[in-house]
Amino acid sequence: MIHILKLAGNGIPQAWLSVEEAALHYAAGEVTWEAGQPIATLHGGTNAASGRRSELTVNSIFGVSGFGKVNPFDIVPLLTNDKLFRRDRNTCGYCGDHHHPHDLEREHIVPLSRGGRDTWMNVVASCRPCNQKKGAKLPHEAHMPLIYAPYTPSLWEDMILRNRRILADQMEFLAANLPKGSRIAA
Repeated sequence: MIHILKLAGNGIPQAWLSVEEAALHYAAGEVTWEAGQPIATLHGGTNAASGRRSELTVNSIFGVSGFGKVNPFDIVPLLTNDKLFRRDRNTCGYCGDHHHPHDLEREHIVPLSRGGRDTWMNVVASCRPCNQKKGAKLPHEAHMPLIYAPYTPSLWEDMILRNRRILADQMEFLAANLPKGSRIAA
């Protein structure tokens, strides 16, 4: 399924939409600017007076009026295993081996049993053997230092993590706004 990137008027990502959902914004006259390539042309009914059939072309990226009510740097994306594993590039935070997502687990750096929290800054992807070896210890207690630091993805990174089928023009737009040093950009 193709997803359309909806932005606020100032270019802040708002949502991934289906073509049909995007068409509603076009039909309501809310689209103030477009970028990317035309993705789909939807056909409506025939005008009785002119005999012409209505058409609506939807681009891969569009902006709507308004500037959003939330500072994009204050947004903490929802933590899911799928997004975590993609953030960490399917690489175990302890041994550094690359794994299939089905062979990874969410590993709490400070274990929940020791007061750790289930947040982006306290989790890394881990293979099962490393997760079992570390157990309820802290990394230094288990002699298992992290090979990369956890971080909270930005809004632009989260938009990439949410969608597996990003079109080239959408990826170019989002990548241009990624923080320096983002693991997602590499």
